[in-house]
Amino acid sequence: MKILVIDDDDAVRKFISITLKRENYTVFEADNGKAALLVLQEHRDIAIVITDLIMPEKEGIATIMEVKQQYPAVKIMAISGGGNVSSENYLVLADALGANATLRKPFSGQELLMSLKFMQ
Repeated sequence: MKILVIDDDDAVRKFISITLKRENYTVFEADNGKAALLVLQEHRDIAIVITDLIMPEKEGIATIMEVKQQYPAVKIMAISGGGNVSSENYLVLADALGANATLRKPFSGQELLMSLKFMQ
């Protein structure tokens, strides 16, 4: 299964990617929503997008809306550590916009994999 990980924090993106690769997922990475949409255009067989919500260029909420519109079969997991507003508020909004799962940062590799299994 192919998964696209979108996060502007290199450490978080690498942590997620390594965790998924250890479970034999094929992983693509992007550091913002704009770059992620280009990856989705090139790899139309991506099944799941894991996206941070607060990012430069194109943030996660706009990315979720665009992915849902252009690639309705792709499942989405929204992740957030918050910002000026609590992460729960962002995650509730992501859920309302069609995210299939949400996960609050920080999370463990085990929590990530468990959330992912519930999406499949």
